[in-house]
Amino acid sequence: MFLFLSKLLPLFVYPLGLACLLLLLALGLLWKRPRWAAGTIALALGLLLVSGNPWVAAQVVKSLEWRHLPTADLPQVEAIVVLGGGIKPAVAPRPWVDVAEAGDRVLHGARLYQAGKAPLLILSGGRVDWKEGGPPESSDMAQLAMALGVPRRAIAQDPTSLNTYENAVNVKAILRQRRINRVLLVTSAMHMPRSLLIFRHQGIDAIPAPTDFLVTQQSLQENRTTWQGRLLALVPQAEDLSPLTRALKEYIGISVYWLRGWL
Repeated sequence: MFLFLSKLLPLFVYPLGLACLLLLLALGLLWKRPRWAAGTIALALGLLLVSGNPWVAAQVVKSLEWRHLPTADLPQVEAIVVLGGGIKPAVAPRPWVDVAEAGDRVLHGARLYQAGKAPLLILSGGRVDWKEGGPPESSDMAQLAMALGVPRRAIAQDPTSLNTYENAVNVKAILRQRRINRVLLVTSAMHMPRSLLIFRHQGIDAIPAPTDFLVTQQSLQENRTTWQGRLLALVPQAEDLSPLTRALKEYIGISVYWLRGWL
């Protein structure tokens, strides 16, 4: 139930869901309190204009992604832990597992393994039955990792975790069994602050190895260099609403996990 509510309730706090709630409220107020209805509509419009602004989205996303910038001198450790969330199952008509945007996690983890950073790749991620179903995400991640040259013997899986807290708890059990404590933690840059706090709270010596950056130095400058870019930045865009929503999800997740004592 916690998993379902954690997916459902935030939808009404994110910009699109909140704007829809405000518009529904405006419909109810329209006949008896038209001024209140107009104010509510204006609030919904303002919310979408701000939330869909590329500059606003970039700054909010950057506030998470740039906390743990990658370094070229990552140490050698005992294992590389890759968190799920970027692989789609091979359900028809897909010919094989699909790599979503966060699929960079598996690619980066395999790259670190090939660079000799650790002899073991731990892939952590189950799959929610009532979403898309299919085999555990960890097994799909393993298929991709092996296609990238990681041998099967160097892969361990956590196939049951359904959120970041379970990632940390289940991975800790694997590490304890193998007498490992120091790991490279691979996940999306936006997801790294929450993940790192949870893993370290479990007593794991986790070193951040982020990937999947949405905000780059170049992207921050694109909307400022020309009048065309500045003009387009004034128009809300769905492609900017999505990363902002993901960033808000992380901030909500950090708050909820802190309240539950998981951080």
